[in-house]
Amino acid sequence: MQPTPDTVPNDLSAEMKAEIDQAMAALDQKPKAAPPSGGKPAIRGPRVIEGGREKRKGKVVSVGPTDVFVEFGPKDLGVVERTQYPNDEGLPKVGDEVEVVITKRDHNEGLLLCIRPGSVQKAEWELLEPGQTIEGKVVGVNKGGLELEIAGGHRAFLPASQVGLDRIEDLSVMMGQKLACQVERIDRRGKGNIVLSRRHLLLEERNARRDKLRETLKEGQTIDGTVRKIMAFGAFVDLGGLDGLVHISDMTHDRATPSEKNVGKYVKEGQSVRVIILKTDWENNRISLGMKQLQEDPFLTATNQIKEGEEVTGRVKSITEFGCFVEVAPGIEGLVHISELDWRRVNRVEDVVKADEIIKVKVLKVEAGSRKVSLSLKQTKPAPERPAGAAGGKGREPKRTAEDIAKEDPAFRRLKEKFGNQKLRGGF
Repeated sequence: MQPTPDTVPNDLSAEMKAEIDQAMAALDQKPKAAPPSGGKPAIRGPRVIEGGREKRKGKVVSVGPTDVFVEFGPKDLGVVERTQYPNDEGLPKVGDEVEVVITKRDHNEGLLLCIRPGSVQKAEWELLEPGQTIEGKVVGVNKGGLELEIAGGHRAFLPASQVGLDRIEDLSVMMGQKLACQVERIDRRGKGNIVLSRRHLLLEERNARRDKLRETLKEGQTIDGTVRKIMAFGAFVDLGGLDGLVHISDMTHDRATPSEKNVGKYVKEGQSVRVIILKTDWENNRISLGMKQLQEDPFLTATNQIKEGEEVTGRVKSITEFGCFVEVAPGIEGLVHISELDWRRVNRVEDVVKADEIIKVKVLKVEAGSRKVSLSLKQTKPAPERPAGAAGGKGREPKRTAEDIAKEDPAFRRLKEKFGNQKLRGGF
């Protein structure tokens, strides 16, 4: 029996009563369809059972400030709370055909209580089924995951691997939060065990955002993102559904070798960063991002101040077999070749300079195009004088004796080790 103004329960609000009256009036004004053979009233749309819930299609007959009424057949009326359409997104209009999920029948009011498909449902112990989306409150944390309270006091377990898309180190930050989850398993024997998952829902949301982003992201576009993971070769940045890679070479203008430690100097996990899209490869799901491209190049600024031939002070940043790199200005490193370390022959760079040592160097050459600065340490020192009577005059390296060559020359030492005490041709 359908409700009439005289049979509507008194405990309903005046607003709800008015909405029911309006919906019933709309039904009464419609021409009644002739029942099919057999005398049973026609049902609008087939009944489909999914996840223990009945899905049906109906026609919207009234849209009120708090509820939406849907007709499934003559005098067969369902109601959907308007809160199921946040900010009225997707709110249907009178006459639209919609599909809803029937949660239960209210015999007192003569209405079918409905929700939108896929929306969070109020958990009721008797109606819980695998695949159902419900809401629960986090009330406990253990090593394996989270404990949620659902269905009027029942406890459910959410494994740590199903809490989010990435591992959450400290699950205690979730305490007190309300989470939408999907029922994975339910065992009603004994106290009843309920296992939930949140990962599936988050993946669906992420995929929806990803598809939307693909339509909007363009090369050269500047966008804000969040650093999701740091690797030795760079950092993955979440753009709101899609991950892009900022390679370490596109992270900074500084000279940085690939390592997690070096990447960690410039970004931290969870940090908000602004990046530029360098390249998109949708076939392989790759997005190349850059950070340094949005920063002023310190090389161009500094090279306007560093002049060839002048002496500057810098710090030894790194040492190699062929020389050392010296930072002469923020972001500007120049190379002191091993031949420019000292007037004497140098076999090991570490014998002359140490890492982080402050030294004075002379600028030999600045190449803006190749971003190279050549420096000299020895030319900041006076050149040694040759012994009296030596050819070549002042300022040139003294002539070395055979003993000096035998002592310092690496090639000679290798030959000596190879042939031992055998007498070598050539007068040695």
